[in-house]
Amino acid sequence: MNNDSKRVFEALDWASSILEAHDREANAAKILMQYVLHIDYTNLVMSMRDELSQDVLAEFEHVIQMHIDGMPVQYITKTEQFYGRDFYVDEAVLIPRPETEELVHYTLQRIDRLFGEQPIELADIGTGSGAIAISMKCERPVTNVTATDLSEAALEVAKRNAIALDAQIQFLQGDLTAPLQHKKWDVILSNPPYIAFDEVDVMDETVIKHEPHTALFAEEQGLQLYRKLAEQLPAMMNERALIGVEIGYLQGEAVATFFRQHFPKATVDIVKDMFGQDRIVFCELNN
Repeated sequence: MNNDSKRVFEALDWASSILEAHDREANAAKILMQYVLHIDYTNLVMSMRDELSQDVLAEFEHVIQMHIDGMPVQYITKTEQFYGRDFYVDEAVLIPRPETEELVHYTLQRIDRLFGEQPIELADIGTGSGAIAISMKCERPVTNVTATDLSEAALEVAKRNAIALDAQIQFLQGDLTAPLQHKKWDVILSNPPYIAFDEVDVMDETVIKHEPHTALFAEEQGLQLYRKLAEQLPAMMNERALIGVEIGYLQGEAVATFFRQHFPKATVDIVKDMFGQDRIVFCELNN
């Protein structure tokens, strides 16, 4: 874009065109314009004919180029919405996905049926940005929530989000169930790494280049951590309890089988996401 002064709508037209030419979503231009102007969408619409200063125009061009080069918009703006709340995100954590909101939604429904309004002990294993744990605490404040992660950097992001969203959560660092074996649990949730290493070639480059690989990939064709959870959780759950894990869309039967083997008296369900694909496995104990 040349150095002449530009109105907001002219800069957006340029950005949308160049993004589409590089196989990026044109709508990212509006999000990034809101970011550099520090305004919401309503004010962006009202500002369409305003002239941009050279400094703002230069910053806008810079962030557009960052996105063209593969940086996800959420890592540029340092924010993503999840379950109606804004979460801080950086490259230490995965960007929360809409499908994971369904894990929160269906878990809340099942908690209501199993436990009513009583306080329960809930843990989120591999919390990342804290999206699941914090959403559960905010939606059901009577719940005692613990969140774990192997990554110290991820826990710092989660703690930052918990403070910003006024969610009282205990954070523990450690691998899988290791930090949680000191007591019994009513609910355990997890969105673990579940992508097989041989799927790298078909994944979006923005994910591969920028999102943390330790939160994406797992051994045994992406099934290793589900197997370990199914093996380790029986000794950690109360008699009435719920386990919920997000899965890859081809992993439903394999993950369900793990839990059926180790929880023979439980009800194990595979739940589909908004796109009709297998996305969650629930293991419900009600002895």
